[in-house]
Amino acid sequence: MTKQNAVSVREQVSAEEWQMRVDLAACYNLVAHYGWDDLIFTHISARVPGPEHHFLINPYGMMFDEVSASSLVKVDLQGNKVMPSEYEINPAGFTIHSAVHEARDDAKCVIHLHTKEGVAVSAQKDGLLAISQQSLFPLSGLSYHAYEGVALNPEEKVRLVADLGETQFMILRNHGLLTCADNVADAFLNMFILQRACEVQLLAQSGGSELIMVPDAIVAGIKQAAQQVTRNAGGKLAWPGLLRKLERIQAPYAQ
Repeated sequence: MTKQNAVSVREQVSAEEWQMRVDLAACYNLVAHYGWDDLIFTHISARVPGPEHHFLINPYGMMFDEVSASSLVKVDLQGNKVMPSEYEINPAGFTIHSAVHEARDDAKCVIHLHTKEGVAVSAQKDGLLAISQQSLFPLSGLSYHAYEGVALNPEEKVRLVADLGETQFMILRNHGLLTCADNVADAFLNMFILQRACEVQLLAQSGGSELIMVPDAIVAGIKQAAQQVTRNAGGKLAWPGLLRKLERIQAPYAQ
């Protein structure tokens, strides 16, 4: 994406939309930086501020470390482009994202990934285990969705939304991880914690020793602690530092 094109896109959208584009592109770049991407597959979407139900999603075929604010594709709930773009979107990816955005007004940003660790835990019968502090935050509001094949069936949207309920963390069985939040920063923090919990679980299981489970009383009381630690601007507190990290590696998110 050339500088001229970047200026052109910025001039066509509101200041609020441009900021959302910058944040969403930063999220894509961060996913690549942490090695959570799956070539050109998986998606992160965000709702464009304003009364229209329009959304931003990655250009299909672009690597996550190439995504910039200007290259994001703006679509409606049906996945139709509402702003000219040379890129298309992945219909399977938008099936999942449009379902969540349509059902949950608070889900301004939705992240869905196929990390190795996330897929591995999603294939375990007992799912995420309460064996680490990291696991407790997702377990304060974690849902599961059974695998139904590649997400191309519109009828699956109803079942996925029902399974998600009001949670912000979801494990899609045999598939991967999903988080959502009212803003990009919190959605990313949710994914960071869920991903780290999966990594810790697999490392602990690989040791071969009997695992120590966190007591049920502590798990039950984690919701209040989660509100204080992660949901009272927790994501937004970490976000400026994450953007500085991207600037140091000259990521293209703000272009």
